[in-house]
Amino acid sequence: MPLNDERPTSTSTVASEDQNSDTESSERCDSLTSCSDVDCSRQSFTSNSSSKHNSPSCSPPKPLTLDEVMASARDLSNLSLAHEIVVNHNFHLEPPELPQHSLEKRVKDMVHKAFWDCLEAELNEDPPEYDYAIKLLEEIRDTLLSFLNPGANRLRTQIMEVLDMDLIRQQADNNAVDIQGLASYIINTMGKFCAPVRDDDIKKLKEGSGDTVKLLKEIFRVLDLMKMDMVNFTIQSFRPELQRQSVEYERAKFQSILERTPGALDHTTEWIKASIEEATQLMPPADKSGDSGQGKTSLPGPILVLNTAYIKLLTWVETKGPLPETLMTDEVRLLEMQKSLQLYQAVASVLLIVCSSIGGPVSGLPDLVERLKKMTAVLLEGMHGTEFNLTESLRNVSDLICCEINKSLEERNFPLLPAELQATLKSLICDLALENNPMRTLVEARVQQYFRVVLASTSSHRAPPPVPPGLGLIQLELMALGASFSNLVNYNKKVYTPFYISILKTLLFDMQEPGTNPQITPTSPMESK
Repeated sequence: MPLNDERPTSTSTVASEDQNSDTESSERCDSLTSCSDVDCSRQSFTSNSSSKHNSPSCSPPKPLTLDEVMASARDLSNLSLAHEIVVNHNFHLEPPELPQHSLEKRVKDMVHKAFWDCLEAELNEDPPEYDYAIKLLEEIRDTLLSFLNPGANRLRTQIMEVLDMDLIRQQADNNAVDIQGLASYIINTMGKFCAPVRDDDIKKLKEGSGDTVKLLKEIFRVLDLMKMDMVNFTIQSFRPELQRQSVEYERAKFQSILERTPGALDHTTEWIKASIEEATQLMPPADKSGDSGQGKTSLPGPILVLNTAYIKLLTWVETKGPLPETLMTDEVRLLEMQKSLQLYQAVASVLLIVCSSIGGPVSGLPDLVERLKKMTAVLLEGMHGTEFNLTESLRNVSDLICCEINKSLEERNFPLLPAELQATLKSLICDLALENNPMRTLVEARVQQYFRVVLASTSSHRAPPPVPPGLGLIQLELMALGASFSNLVNYNKKVYTPFYISILKTLLFDMQEPGTNPQITPTSPMESK
């Protein structure tokens, strides 16, 4: 909360600090993949002992009571809010906006209109009545008091004296209430508390007309905005403390949900189980075979399994089922990353076809390539939508590309593209709509390879690894997305690794054949490349 003479910064100021806070977040997340943390994960994986809050509850299923369901819902809400404040440095609350023609909005508008009509009718009586006006003044007084710090006794006393409800009621009985005078004091006091972004609103209130009802209505509107500003200022002030305590807090909240809901890790378990099978296929043949003479069967290490699991999230679709419970707080961010990555892959595929088909006239003109890249991205924007016509959009992209290339060649007095080459180029671009298209498959495979290297690197946010061949045209976008994805993964590991290790213990040892000794291949961070 601000001091009496301190004005909270506007929410737009919070958004302007995003770049600096991203760097801080990257540095905090980087410690997860350090050697000491890797060793710690291995020790906890091979250890048979685990503390209560570091491992999922193993209690048998039991019917949930309503109180338990409500408590879990509160914990989930608090967990989601705390996580959003910590990881989203642009997070702020906005005044609720009801749909324009919704029943709720119509009812709300009718009730508000009835109240203000009653207030106007009372004030227009002779002599005026002040019942509704006194209720409004009392609510305004309580709102102003809520903006004060606990030690602001002088200003608190002043507000209580000026907006003394008992005195105002006595004045109302004698028809001596100075509504305009009280409104003027309220506006001046609001000016002391408001954020700079509200200065124009306060100025308009001071210049307002003599219509008392309209003035009070505007005062309430600005007070509602000031309440939201104060909430956002409080969020901004407490964010550093939340960041210091966030890992322990989120882990404890999730543990409490798990204790009340034993099946709260079912989807996570299935996610990790599928990743073990995929990670086993990624292991070198020598590691898969193991040492048969000693009766051992090699299985992938926990780091390789988890990195494989996280990579699967980039191509997660609803047909695979719900996201793992441990990633429910990042569902929106993961969805945005999927959309961006899908667009980048499509743009890279189109440009690779253009450069390989045409060659010299394009490769020697970086400005033209950049222009083609931007136009392709615009035309393919929204390609993740179910109603998006990818075939038609790719046809438009191919036509535009041929037109732009011919225009560029004509400006340089070069011959235009032959009709046969244009037809071939358009056909290749339109074929990208096919699911098993070779160029599309190649780009997607190299993108997956890049993200595996990013997750395996211990310093990817400071020095992003180079992109694989063929992806240089989307290098900047891919590096930025890789850094964001790495931050998300590293923070998720910090919070939920104890739960993942417990699941991995169960799954990997259950997969052993009877009579064999389990041998977990110690995967180094860079081995998952």
